[in-house]
Amino acid sequence: MGQQERAVRTRARIVEAAALEMDRSGYEGTTLSRVCEVAHASMGALTFHFPSKRALAEAVGEEGAASVAAVVDRTLSARTPRLRAAIDLTVALAGLLERDVTVRAAARVAREQPGMTEQWSRCWLPTVRDLLERARADGQLGSAGCPETLTTMVVYLLCGVESTVRTGGVATVCGAESLADQVELMWQLVLRGAAAR
Repeated sequence: MGQQERAVRTRARIVEAAALEMDRSGYEGTTLSRVCEVAHASMGALTFHFPSKRALAEAVGEEGAASVAAVVDRTLSARTPRLRAAIDLTVALAGLLERDVTVRAAARVAREQPGMTEQWSRCWLPTVRDLLERARADGQLGSAGCPETLTTMVVYLLCGVESTVRTGGVATVCGAESLADQVELMWQLVLRGAAAR
């Protein structure tokens, strides 16, 4: 293995370790020495790639944003009706939060340190809002289907998913074991309505 390839692998290990620590302890609670320990890297290797904890957090944010952008692109390229695309995107983001520690860490750092890294929600929130507004314009939403309210619901759902994963509170709901499946069920409930008619 060449020196450059070794450096790339070391950098990736450091970013992964930082994501684990930032997901677990937040930005303030993450120490560079702990990141080095988890990554099995020296402080010299860490500072070679990242001159500060802020630079390391920005790298975590960039990795998380890249994962989210891929999901957004995949959802939009499916060319499903806009309301279905908004639902699919919400469910896919819930799945990412559930299984991708870098995405969760990016979300947490963006929330705890506004302005430090690209807000993770900027990678997906404008798309969700646009899809729901277009769904309304296309007649896919009834008169009660306010795009602004539905967009806010998506934000709350994803914050709940992030919190639930981090606290380990995942439980089976109506037969759905994954949080992504539970988000799908919640969307279906919203679309049908819960009140007896």
